[in-house]
Amino acid sequence: MQFDLIDISLFVNIAECNSVTRGAARSNMSTPAASVRIKNIEVRLGTKLLYRSGHGVTLTPSGQAFLHHGRLVMQQLEHLHGDLHDYVRGAKGHVRVFANTTAITEFLPVVLQDYLAAHPDVSVDLREHLSHDIVRAVSEGTTDIGIIAGNVRTEGLQVLPYRRDRLVLAASSIHPLANRQKIAFPETLEFDYVGLEQGSALYAFLKHAAYVVHKPIKIRIQVGNFEALCRMVEANVGIGVLPESSAARHARTLGIRMILLSDDWAVRQLQICVRKLDQLPGFAQELVGLLIADAARGSSDVERESRRAPGRNVVQRGRSHRA
Repeated sequence: MQFDLIDISLFVNIAECNSVTRGAARSNMSTPAASVRIKNIEVRLGTKLLYRSGHGVTLTPSGQAFLHHGRLVMQQLEHLHGDLHDYVRGAKGHVRVFANTTAITEFLPVVLQDYLAAHPDVSVDLREHLSHDIVRAVSEGTTDIGIIAGNVRTEGLQVLPYRRDRLVLAASSIHPLANRQKIAFPETLEFDYVGLEQGSALYAFLKHAAYVVHKPIKIRIQVGNFEALCRMVEANVGIGVLPESSAARHARTLGIRMILLSDDWAVRQLQICVRKLDQLPGFAQELVGLLIADAARGSSDVERESRRAPGRNVVQRGRSHRA
């Protein structure tokens, strides 16, 4: 039984898009041609791979198995590309990275700027997800590199320490909570919130944290980024939760106060996870190396700042990393 790489790539694209039309477009193929190819695969296998409906397609059990092995085949081809990267002039590379909100907004931009400048022939697919979804994606081969936070089960994966992430509460200088030094998350749920849009990992994380304590989170307005969140907080539309580094940066120019959250989950160790580092393409291994080096520099910067300003409190001034 033989399958060509076009068929395998097409099926993976259709499965990931949950649509024959969108999967065909991603494969640069017409929808009728894609349908014929999928039908031919099903005939050769003697089993259906897709359930088709007016809302798109879902995978049959056979389709799930085909997708799993198809992804492995495409991943091995990507590794082949990476191994030949240094020898074949003009070879293209592609790295998939799934990360949480804090990593994407606070830590990755500078690293990726340097990485992409040094690798003009490599593209990066960066997507935001919750940590448990990232672990599953790394395990299944949907992504090459994951950056996760919190206590997530990572059996079978290679995990490397990355950065420390603290979530804090931001409030307007005239808000009733403005003079608090520390507060527990359940207590904050008595007030209106400014939240990120529903597709963000942080939004989903806070919704789950509120669900755990059996209280609703009252989202008064949703915005697309941390700067907009802080401006809404300054206007006293509501309070908001965001990374300490972002809150400190905006507190220098906006009338907001930073309040420590006493909940255990507010302080998290970010980690890099991969299936096997030495099996990643060489250019993907280089990105992991840059992430680790950047984290080491970040830790040194925190220590130097703490030694320079040992008496400052992050809640009042927004310039120190001392908790």
